[in-house]
Amino acid sequence: MIYQIIQEDEKAVHQACRVLQVSRSGYYAARQRPKPPAICSASVRVKAVFAAHQGCCGSRRIVDELHEQGLKIGRYKVRRLMREAALKPVWKKKFVNTTDNKHDLPVADNLLNRQFNPPKSNQAWTSDITYIRTQTGWLYLAAVMELHSRKMIGWAMDATMPAELVCRALRMAIGQRRPQAGLLLHSDRGSQYASHEYQALLKQHGMVCSMSRKGNCWDNAVMERFFLNLKMERIWQRKYANQLEATKDVTDYIVGFYNSIRRHSALGNVAPLAFEQQFAVKQPIEVSEIT
Repeated sequence: MIYQIIQEDEKAVHQACRVLQVSRSGYYAARQRPKPPAICSASVRVKAVFAAHQGCCGSRRIVDELHEQGLKIGRYKVRRLMREAALKPVWKKKFVNTTDNKHDLPVADNLLNRQFNPPKSNQAWTSDITYIRTQTGWLYLAAVMELHSRKMIGWAMDATMPAELVCRALRMAIGQRRPQAGLLLHSDRGSQYASHEYQALLKQHGMVCSMSRKGNCWDNAVMERFFLNLKMERIWQRKYANQLEATKDVTDYIVGFYNSIRRHSALGNVAPLAFEQQFAVKQPIEVSEIT
């Protein structure tokens, strides 16, 4: 009986090899080869999230993203899968001072006083300047952040950093948000922010000026953190040929990644755009008593 089964099996193999035009020796050799390791679906999804976030997110953000996608996975497993796949952000550290405190222009008090979480939007903004290296020289970025949602609402870039640079960034922010008078706008004590042009723009729109204490970067920590994230997650991973290429890439980072995709722990691990949408839904509709 067993011999008959073996004969029938060999006959089936012979027929299959003839149909597929494969030698019987090749078939048996293939059966003896070790099977490739099974593909771990969780590892594939971890790699996909890491790549989608431009190789700059850690295990915490990957876990949050996978949970939102419906995959229940722990942080320790994600860390192990990242280690096995050699998924580790590579960051560099550089520094160039862009703040000119040596001027005789009037400065404002630190009215913000590190209150970085206003309860409503368009109550407090913050702004700052940073630098970007290109092969044809420096590119300077002036940016304005809405503190309630951490959204970047205004920015401007140029090869120099006059007062007009910060004014352009502020005009963009004003055009997007149309804030009411009384908004608090914080910055450092740089000559651009203390300039007559910038102060006149604040006065024109009824904004209240606040400035960090001299040499105290913690008074504007949220903007310092944004610039650090920008450089770690994008700029230090690139080599820009010129200022135009850098301008396009930084704009893409702000619009296409930071505002719309990048999760913020201060916002409950959602992106600024998603946070503003959630907050808008939670707000009650005000009905006028006048009919």
